[in-house]
Amino acid sequence: MKKVGVFFGTGYEEIEALTVVDLLRRAGIEVQCISIDNRKQVMGSHKINVEMDAGIGDVDFESLDMIVCPGGMPGTRNLEACDVLIEQIRSFYEKGKLIGAICAAPSIFGHMGLLKGRKACIFPGMEEELVGAEVVYDDVVQSEHVITSRGMGTAIAFGLEIISNLIDKETAQNLGRKIVYIK
Repeated sequence: MKKVGVFFGTGYEEIEALTVVDLLRRAGIEVQCISIDNRKQVMGSHKINVEMDAGIGDVDFESLDMIVCPGGMPGTRNLEACDVLIEQIRSFYEKGKLIGAICAAPSIFGHMGLLKGRKACIFPGMEEELVGAEVVYDDVVQSEHVITSRGMGTAIAFGLEIISNLIDKETAQNLGRKIVYIK
């Protein structure tokens, strides 16, 4: 079974994080909601507290197939300030393992230099944060093992793209139809 870590910093965008968690679990992918500060609950940008499965100090990163960073403010800045997470994102990138970010969070990859020569997208108005990338305006963009998406309104497309990569496109399309996203 594939396993994904979705990382939560205080001020994350609830829909971006939880839509991905929900869709992946529906597809049979094991998902861990992981607090970057080891708290049991993390509050989102709209004051919704979510119970975590683990703190970052308890994560076996080798067991993960993908790291996902939801956006939101100040959640994105909090994720970027987490040295352990940044170190693991770089490690996953260098090993060719999947990394994904949505909304403001692709800025983390841009600041790390991981988008040079790649197509990427981000929340409107933040394009300059995609340092070295070819900025595109699609809902979801995949460039090899890096997946980026634009915001809350693209969270379902982002989740389905992840499923396409971890399982297959047919599973993602079937789930998209089942939730009345794809006709």
